[in-house]
Amino acid sequence: MPRSSRRRYRGRALPRPDEEVVDQGLAFDLATLAGRRQVLRALGLGALTLGLTACGGDTTAPGAAGSPAATSAGEIPDETAGPYPGDGSNGPDALNHSGIVRSDLRTSFGAAAGTAAGVPMTLELTLRDLAGGGGPFAGAAVYVWHCDREGRYSMYSAGVTDQNYLRGVQLSDAQGRVRFTSIFPACYAGRWPHVHFEVYPDRASITDAGKAVATSQLALPEAACRQVYGRSGYGASVPNLAGITLGGDTVFGDDGARSQLAAVTGDPAAGYTVALAVGVDTRTAPRGGQPAHDGQTPGGGPPRGTPSGGSSGRAPGPPPGGTPGAPPPGAPGLLPRPGGARPGGAPPATP
Repeated sequence: MPRSSRRRYRGRALPRPDEEVVDQGLAFDLATLAGRRQVLRALGLGALTLGLTACGGDTTAPGAAGSPAATSAGEIPDETAGPYPGDGSNGPDALNHSGIVRSDLRTSFGAAAGTAAGVPMTLELTLRDLAGGGGPFAGAAVYVWHCDREGRYSMYSAGVTDQNYLRGVQLSDAQGRVRFTSIFPACYAGRWPHVHFEVYPDRASITDAGKAVATSQLALPEAACRQVYGRSGYGASVPNLAGITLGGDTVFGDDGARSQLAAVTGDPAAGYTVALAVGVDTRTAPRGGQPAHDGQTPGGGPPRGTPSGGSSGRAPGPPPGGTPGAPPPGAPGLLPRPGGARPGGAPPATP
């Protein structure tokens, strides 16, 4: 077929003119996605649409069966692990418990028997090994944790100190992917809705928080949050979300979560799939968890530095407890360990 008469899509010739637009190949899709992002950013919509597929789709497409992972061009930014990691670096340690390696995070394990209620969420993280040329990071251990529908963190917050739900580890498969079944987290005062995660080089390393090769957070798109927070049980999240912006968040605000904003599909009735591509470079020294105190965090004190990857690391307001935004009575403090470090030399954490 002469080049001038080939089928075109948005002014570009299709490399496979006899096939549908969605079957034109990865290079064509990536070019289409890049062009769409430029237009959306010009309209001020880019932050909410990073999860769009190259040839159609929405970050909250009702009833969608899956979600393309939002992608990062490089290494995922190091971020604070927060005061409630449950990895032994600040009190409780879930990683030494039998049962932590699991895919369904909604129930507690071991001696605990509670279940976290909320809108269903499937969380998919796809790890890329930047030190190995950017291919799949297979065999890595990924530890995930987040707050419940009321904004509480199990093992720490008032009312759930005897629970360990919404925490778990999965080993990445041959494609570098881990998948968890969970619930959509709340928005508590002072923070944009998010999910914490740590990446360890292998399963044997998860018992030592100092062996994490990456510590970061995933940001949830505003459109999905607004849909979820209209459901029963999420009432406190509505005013909390209204009081924060992604650009004003103390973790994501430096770049609008450019490489941490997840792609989301689904709806509140059927549940959501939340996906993110995570670039991990084992050649760089991880600095996740290094905070800068602002006087609102127990312990106070001057700034101790900021994480690498461009994050401000500023501590947000008081973390959640019995109600979103309230510190949990009896929770471990945020004062540094002797020497100011977590096990393995990593620094202390803030929310």
